[in-house]
Amino acid sequence: MEKKKTVLVSGANGYVASWLVKKLLDEGCTVHAVVRDVSKPSKVAHLLALAKESKGELKLFNGDLLVEDSYAEAMKNCTVVFHTASPFKLDIKDPQKELIDPALKGTENVLNTATKVGGVERIVLTSSVAAIYTDASECAQYENGEITESMWNTTASLTYQPYSYSKTLAEKKAWELCGLQKQWELVVINPSLVFGPFLSASLTTSESFKILKQIGDGTFKFGAPRMGIGIVDVRDLATAHFKAAFEADAKGRYITSAHNTNFLEVAQALYAIFGKAYPLPNTPAPKWFVWLFGPLFNKTLTRRYVANNIDHVFKANNSKIQSELGVIFRPLNETLKDAFQSLIDAGVLKPN
Repeated sequence: MEKKKTVLVSGANGYVASWLVKKLLDEGCTVHAVVRDVSKPSKVAHLLALAKESKGELKLFNGDLLVEDSYAEAMKNCTVVFHTASPFKLDIKDPQKELIDPALKGTENVLNTATKVGGVERIVLTSSVAAIYTDASECAQYENGEITESMWNTTASLTYQPYSYSKTLAEKKAWELCGLQKQWELVVINPSLVFGPFLSASLTTSESFKILKQIGDGTFKFGAPRMGIGIVDVRDLATAHFKAAFEADAKGRYITSAHNTNFLEVAQALYAIFGKAYPLPNTPAPKWFVWLFGPLFNKTLTRRYVANNIDHVFKANNSKIQSELGVIFRPLNETLKDAFQSLIDAGVLKPN
């Protein structure tokens, strides 16, 4: 597929999407960047700055995921649609309203608009490994103890891990809609937890940076839990999206997770880099301690979640995206160092 095409990016000012926009602009694409309100300078200033430094062209559009056809104008003349917009929230009050509706209805509206407008040849959907599994403890039941693209999340619900549930419902809806038409192809990116530097200080409110901030601000001074997770660098994730759009043979789902690790290993890696300048934990938090007191520090650390994720090994098979799309992942230490330094530079983290 010709790379210098006109493309659309939904939720274009988000943490991941901003890096994707940068990649597309640097490659010479014309990017139709859709955000909720283009009139707010703080939300789009970094995108405009990226455009000035690139050989591509940026056009800003307003769009609301919950409003049918609100993406129609932005989608005209686009051959590729990147649907990245979907809420990533862990501290929520109404999971149906805050997670399920935007993820499910947003996906339905964007994909249906692509069919109506015409001209779209491929849609790249940002899903998540959360659409594949709920808890790290599930990995043990699979061959080689790892998740693969052939699996689906069957254990999340509206009341337990609703974010994972929202990603599962949204991706299943995307595949359903794909099967109802023959105009465009669907390629899905399934990333794990995303770390790395940000392109705008306003993006430090993302869940990824909230987690990193807690590791570095003393919240876990009692110790870091061995909570199994996968990590991918935001810059590598942008490259994965780009390749998913323009590699002719790209197809199906792609687990985009560079490293199988846990929060203790993350904390220890940061401790080795930044030493004692910041209140980084360097010892493990006993599971019983997190089970007992975790909910007081973070209400997402429910007893059930702690039981199913701490001291369990997470493992994702990322061979498909490496062999088919040629994605090469950065070392974990580089990702963590750059992400942590971003928070320091933004004044979010203070030294001891």
